[in-house]
Amino acid sequence: MYEERPALLDGAVLWTRTAGPATERARPVLPDGCMDLIWADGHLLVAGPDTRAYVPGETAVRYAGIRFAPGDAPAFFGVPARELRDRRVALGALWGEAEARRLAERITEAPDPATALDELVRRRAAEAPAPDPLLRAVAERLAAGRPVAETADAVGLCARQLHRRSLDAFGYGPKTLARVLRLQRALALVRAGVPYAEAALRSGCADQAHLARETRALAGTTLGAYALAAAASANRETPQPSGSRTTA
Repeated sequence: MYEERPALLDGAVLWTRTAGPATERARPVLPDGCMDLIWADGHLLVAGPDTRAYVPGETAVRYAGIRFAPGDAPAFFGVPARELRDRRVALGALWGEAEARRLAERITEAPDPATALDELVRRRAAEAPAPDPLLRAVAERLAAGRPVAETADAVGLCARQLHRRSLDAFGYGPKTLARVLRLQRALALVRAGVPYAEAALRSGCADQAHLARETRALAGTTLGAYALAAAASANRETPQPSGSRTTA
């Protein structure tokens, strides 16, 4: 069962998941431009930004996670997003084993680990540097389907500056982020039952064939297979958005 709600931290999402039967295959996690802090049966780990579909290998039963808004997590973790691209790492590798173990134990001992994780992130974020508002503007414009060149002009950066700062904030350049966010828009429409061709055009793809190629490249599946899996998941439980993360 998967559930989510707004987190205490502005722009973040708190999610929980209980693993299904051993025979039930976990859904792939699709690229979304986000990073997560995850509590998994007493352990804390960080999910970096993905450039391709990630298939979880279940090692825990209960999960709670905070999915940061695109570009917000590097200031919280104190590490550029590009260093965590396509990786899942223990929090101890970033903050030290003793500190990570202390925080994990506090969350595990709480009556509700998800609520405890939510409060921990809110407190730690208040002590960390604030996310760069310029990069937030970049993410918002690209999420709305604005072109990369237009976005660079709007925030006052040249193409090279935008690319360098995007690597640190999002884990990849603005063109890749734009592709990832466009695919997310398209697949949300597909999940809502919008025909593929219409979903392609409304999300910013040239046509259905373009969307099909992007789905294969970034999600590692076909549009038809994705739609069937999403429908099956919706019948089984509360739908799991493609941005939710579990452990390796």
